[in-house]
Amino acid sequence: MGKNEKTGLGRALVRQHNQLVQQTKEKGLMYKRQQKKVLESVTEVSDIDAIVEQADEADRLFSLDHPAPNLLIDLDGNEITPEQGREQKRKEEALHAGSLRVPRRPVWTPQMSVEELDNNERQAFLTWRRSLARLEENDKLLLTPFEKNLDIWRQLWRVVERSDLLVMVVDARDPLFYRCPDLEVYAREVDKHKRTMLLVNKADLLPLSVREKWANYFCSQDILFVFWSAKAATAATEGKNLSSPWTEDNLHESEDPDTKIYGRIELLARLQSEAEEIVRLRKSGSNDSRSGSVVGNSASSNVVVGFVGYPNVGKSSTINALVGQKKTGVTSTPGKTKHFQTLIMSDELMLCDCPGLVFPSFSSSRHEMIASGVLPIDRMTENREAVQVVANRVPRHVIEAVYRIDLPKPKSYELQSRPPLAAEFLRAYCASRGYVASSGLPDETKAARQILKDYIDGKLPHYQMPPGMTAEEDNVGNVLPEHHKSGSSDDENSEDDEGEDEPELDHALEDLNSFDIANGLATKKKVAVRKPTAPHKQHKKTQRKKDRSWRVGNDGGDGMPVVRVFQKPANTGPVKVG
Repeated sequence: MGKNEKTGLGRALVRQHNQLVQQTKEKGLMYKRQQKKVLESVTEVSDIDAIVEQADEADRLFSLDHPAPNLLIDLDGNEITPEQGREQKRKEEALHAGSLRVPRRPVWTPQMSVEELDNNERQAFLTWRRSLARLEENDKLLLTPFEKNLDIWRQLWRVVERSDLLVMVVDARDPLFYRCPDLEVYAREVDKHKRTMLLVNKADLLPLSVREKWANYFCSQDILFVFWSAKAATAATEGKNLSSPWTEDNLHESEDPDTKIYGRIELLARLQSEAEEIVRLRKSGSNDSRSGSVVGNSASSNVVVGFVGYPNVGKSSTINALVGQKKTGVTSTPGKTKHFQTLIMSDELMLCDCPGLVFPSFSSSRHEMIASGVLPIDRMTENREAVQVVANRVPRHVIEAVYRIDLPKPKSYELQSRPPLAAEFLRAYCASRGYVASSGLPDETKAARQILKDYIDGKLPHYQMPPGMTAEEDNVGNVLPEHHKSGSSDDENSEDDEGEDEPELDHALEDLNSFDIANGLATKKKVAVRKPTAPHKQHKKTQRKKDRSWRVGNDGGDGMPVVRVFQKPANTGPVKVG
């Protein structure tokens, strides 16, 4: 009897122990999945994925009586001209400009549970996604790919709340493309004393005259900005000389604080002074209502400067240059930084790095985002479209000087100032480099990736002017390095000089004939193909001069040659000898 009781008690203890072990394993796996979850950027999803994702979120967060989005199909086939289409697109973009907002974090308190906070954030994010989906249904609007992963936006929310000064890193060659005005509005909503600064990175790729124009534009728009070059600062720290595509005159430091390129020490001092000014203004208005995160920042001993922006604009490179050593991973592939991280520079200053985010915007295609370095180059499937963006932005003579190639000239019936076609650019580049695919055709994929990388790295000089100003094409050609200017050989120059003296009428007729044949206006004439001569028959033997001394000139002047006549003696038969 006692033995059976001991056996039952032991089995109960064993079962209880096994249940505790199993529960511990399940909890451990759950926490492990939450902590070691890979944070991946998602900018493009298929229609099926978007529908399934929205359906799952709707089932979790909304009731079944929530109205579904109305999908309308426009069957009106009215034709409009391209100018009218562009004008309608501008009006639609101006009308819906306020809808391109950064997702806001819902109001939260420290007393909220993790599940409640997670549900509120997912519900707010789904509402934001649905508002953008309605914009994508409009045929007159073109919405760029944007970040669709909630966890990436959560990193931005944390950086905005923790930072006193929010630094938006942009590319100096096109600052307005990388600027997100609504992010500045969101920072003001979190704390009215927060300020946003534009850190114009890669400023060494701009000539001084262009920097002056951008500085005037930023000052007129009341935008806080600083010109900076992370690559130049890193090279200066390591004691290296940085080569630039611009002349030495444009690289000289300017005395004007608005146009000068800041160094490492100067930028750290400027960031700290701006952040301390924000903290001082916040403390002076301490009686105002503030969120819990702002109170935490004001109570801390150091000021926090957060860095945000698009992928591949140089946030991690800037952090490494300011710290003086490699603290964050840097690659040419956008999206290297996965989580925000804080770096303590001193007792008064702390830096905060945020993963790169692709903000929603209008009037730019996916190919422009690949050429701008926002989307990875290795994932592109249409090479010519992305290379065409480069060909449209970089002048023809600059491409020829940098790569030392000769692009095909426009036809006589085409606009002579048109940019080169992507097919012409790629074929000329492949021919000069010897890029041939396995099929025997030019390897345009390899050439396109190399051209785009050179475009992003600054090997192909280019820049955008402020709104209302025209680009100075001659300035781009004059600031090319000497080794780029001397790309053409003497033989090429001599050929060009000889071609200028020849009449252009035959070439124009040939171009018009090819145009008529391409459009079916004329039939193609059969041209006799000459068979190539064998190599051993190409060298002809020297012919012997024939003896033409029998010809005699005509003294009569009638133009007919006089021929000597040799008369044969008559055959009189055998001679009889008597």
